Amino acid sequence: MSLGATFKRQTCVYWAPAGEESGGQSYDDAGQPQFSTPVELSCRWDDTIEKVTNAVGEEVISKSQVMVDDTVVGGVLMLGVLADVSYESEPFRNSGAYQIHRIDGTPTVSADEIIYVAYL
Repeated sequence: MSLGATFKRQTCVYWAPAGEESGGQSYDDAGQPQFSTPVELSCRWDDTIEKVTNAVGEEVISKSQVMVDDTVVGGVLMLGVLADVSYESEPFRNSGAYQIHRIDGTPTVSADEIIYVAYL
């Protein structure tokens, strides 16, 4: 079992930004960001407040740090399972759903795996 899998014993729901495959976020006619269908991911969710610098150099307050793979800045995470989602196409209407401001990656000591942490 990998080191990441050892720590990631929780489940979260992830909404990827729609249009991310083409290199950008998609928006509806009202200018609201669009997101892909949510999926469940294994994670380690720590509620901790920390000031971090986001992708455009602004300081933001991170509410949680989540050890998780296969996510991108701008996506949305929520601790829980798909059955907990009330608003599938509107992630921010779900209690506890937060946008990813930054993602850091650190290799393990043996350098055979990278551990990714998303700051929400």
